[in-house]
Amino acid sequence: MKKYQAGKVIVVLMLLALITAGCSLGDTSPKSRTSMIQSVNPDAGATNDLDEKNIKLADRVKKDIQSLDEIYDVAVIKGKEDTLVAYKVKHMKRFGMKRIEKEINKRLEENYPDEDFIVSSDFKIFIEAVELSEKIKDPSYPEKKAEKQLQRIISLKKEMT
Repeated sequence: MKKYQAGKVIVVLMLLALITAGCSLGDTSPKSRTSMIQSVNPDAGATNDLDEKNIKLADRVKKDIQSLDEIYDVAVIKGKEDTLVAYKVKHMKRFGMKRIEKEINKRLEENYPDEDFIVSSDFKIFIEAVELSEKIKDPSYPEKKAEKQLQRIISLKKEMT
């Protein structure tokens, strides 16, 4: 009987080890890890961070979207052609996700008619955007690599729809 109980304990311990290993955070940045539980308020960025116009546009877009009552965190990255807007919605406001996304798209189209926006409320896209914005801050991070990473995130978003 004791062998049977010891076997159960070993199985339970193995399952716990597997679950713990599967939940590891990998090579995510500290800011993206904390974004899972709180607002991280990442800086707006641009893949071409030398172009002040792009950074100012990203900042304006971020402030514009953050002014919505339902939104509590926004990450904006301006690329060569597209601008990624990833946002998080307050928990109790998530029932109106479609309406919120329509409102965001309408606001962006009205205020920035010449820009192409990729808008996402998906948490994975948000984390990827936060990680990219952290990388862009590093002056040694190449512009081409940043643009390529942005396009990869955009393609992830397009695959989801």
